[in-house]
Amino acid sequence: MRAVTWQGRRKVSVEEVPDPIVEEPTDAVIRVTSTNICGSDLHLYEVLGAFMTPGDILGHEAMGVVEEVGAAVDGLAVGDRVVIPFNISCGHCFMCGHGLQSQCETTQNRDQGTGAALFGYSKLYGEVPGGQAEYLQVPQASYTHIKVPDDGPDERYVYLSDVLPTAWQAVEYAEVPDGGTLVVLGLGPIGAMACRVAALRGNCRVIGVDLVPDRLEKARPYCTDVIDLRRGHAVEEAVEIVHDHTEGRGADSVIDAVGMEAHGSPVAETMQAAAGFLPKPVGRVVMKQAGVDRLAAFNTAVALVRRGGTVSLSGVYGGAADPINMMTLFDKQIRLRMGQANVKRWVPDIIGLLTDGGDPLGVETFATHRLPLDEAPQAYETFQKKADGMFKVVLKP
Repeated sequence: MRAVTWQGRRKVSVEEVPDPIVEEPTDAVIRVTSTNICGSDLHLYEVLGAFMTPGDILGHEAMGVVEEVGAAVDGLAVGDRVVIPFNISCGHCFMCGHGLQSQCETTQNRDQGTGAALFGYSKLYGEVPGGQAEYLQVPQASYTHIKVPDDGPDERYVYLSDVLPTAWQAVEYAEVPDGGTLVVLGLGPIGAMACRVAALRGNCRVIGVDLVPDRLEKARPYCTDVIDLRRGHAVEEAVEIVHDHTEGRGADSVIDAVGMEAHGSPVAETMQAAAGFLPKPVGRVVMKQAGVDRLAAFNTAVALVRRGGTVSLSGVYGGAADPINMMTLFDKQIRLRMGQANVKRWVPDIIGLLTDGGDPLGVETFATHRLPLDEAPQAYETFQKKADGMFKVVLKP
């Protein structure tokens, strides 16, 4: 089959690789009909290369049709149309039972000290082949799937794999009080969808913040206001605007949907780049033990939130030596919620918005680019540069 493979820092290619098979009785194999490029994939493309091996298959946002099921797989049959959650979980362990599927004890990567295995996401999370391919092997298939109706385009459902539950969890964790103000930092796919989710709920004012004009305009219909935080614009300016909306207090809640590769952190950016050129065993140690994130977005979130407010982190962070301002967090009595989305926990809350008619979250028009699988290498480069208005990419194998 053809698959998108990691070949080095800022280098991916489409290669012929062996077809996946049912190896364990709990496995299934699906024929992929749509698969997305996620902003998190760019971390592998850029700063987390030390945890990748040439030939690794990328991608964790896939859906398709079941081709084969293992003997121990229940509730899934050949021909079923399914979306595959990005985290692999069993559904019966302590963590899954508590709605923490991203911490599944059956698939935890104890050798790396990380949570549940993820599709297409490096040695840190199990080195499981990803879904940017013609076929995908699905471990723990009895639980690691979401059945969807046979009718309707793929783009009505494919975002259940990651974008929708991640944005939904970000809003849930933000704990915005009724009538309160929510600031969303970063209006890429997760931040933009979080704005839509919050707007749909209709219980708060939403202020979107970004420095890419196209993204600001895309989010504007779902926001009370948007702030253009381009380079050279002081954070103090954004704080002033938010204070104008909140009687001088700051936002009740802030979602950081940016994460480790924020603009405005030149020292950390240099350190991340340097780690990418080290020999891989050394680079892995550096990133896990001394890695430093670009904390501009997180620090902005802390500045924007009111005393006693909540910061919800959905952007991916990976640094072990981050210089977080604990004094300010403590002094402002800020609550922090964060973590990989627990996909299966939120599906029951979301699925009705996709199946009950209409398209209240605008999922069918969410993508800006729909491309054949063979164009993935150029799409990665374009997406990383935020060029050509690229916001969300759907690949068609």
